[in-house]
Amino acid sequence: MFKIMNGTTTSFGRLVEIMDELREKCPWDRKQTVQTLRPLTIEELYELADAITNEDWKGIKEELGDLLLHIVFYARIGKEQGRFTLEEVINGICDKLIARHPHIYGDPANAGKLVKVSDEEDVKRNWEKLKLKEGKKSVLSGVPLSLPATVKATRLQEKAGQVGFEWEEAGQVWDKVKEEMDELQEAVGMQDPVKIEEEFGDLAFSLINYARFLHIDAENSLEKANKKFIGRFTRMEEEALSHGRSLADMTLEEMDNIWDSIKKQKLPD
Repeated sequence: MFKIMNGTTTSFGRLVEIMDELREKCPWDRKQTVQTLRPLTIEELYELADAITNEDWKGIKEELGDLLLHIVFYARIGKEQGRFTLEEVINGICDKLIARHPHIYGDPANAGKLVKVSDEEDVKRNWEKLKLKEGKKSVLSGVPLSLPATVKATRLQEKAGQVGFEWEEAGQVWDKVKEEMDELQEAVGMQDPVKIEEEFGDLAFSLINYARFLHIDAENSLEKANKKFIGRFTRMEEEALSHGRSLADMTLEEMDNIWDSIKKQKLPD
């Protein structure tokens, strides 16, 4: 059923051997625990996210290597602690993928017959059903509590949508956005800080949902906006400095004029 990729197998085995050797001989590597690696892994993941946002394929390749190293590192520590082996990690994900793709590998509960799916949405819905059969108590299970709020909102909405709790079209979602905008303005008029925060959160949640219906990544879209702002603002600082000025000494109107000029240049951000 499965082909063995000799080049990949050799490269992966080389990494495992290097990790084993470093764990035994390098004072820094020998000292690490799953707790000390955790923040480093998070940093590596965000570096990969940056490379993806910038479509930096060289960076993506490098960051994937760093993350792969961390996976092998955790597995080595797990083996030392008698918790699990690297082979168990790999076989575990292989078994999960086969079980969660009965439209490819067949359904053991139905004599190995293939489950029929018509599109990716069917696949996702079936995936969630299988997770519930495996013992998950909620469709929303598995969304990490520590995810950034924008990413978490997207994942929660996706999971709810997979069981049918979903608007039918983008126009309905936009109507909800406008409704939440009105409610936010009402809260602002009431000058109620608690209500303002609540309604702002509802508006943000609705906008993220709208992004899903537009088939864009809300988190990545916001990050690109951040990057654009940084690029334009730093160029504005440079422009002011070239005239012997600093932004702090300028009026808002003067800064707006420079900003508009930079926008018209349409330089890469």
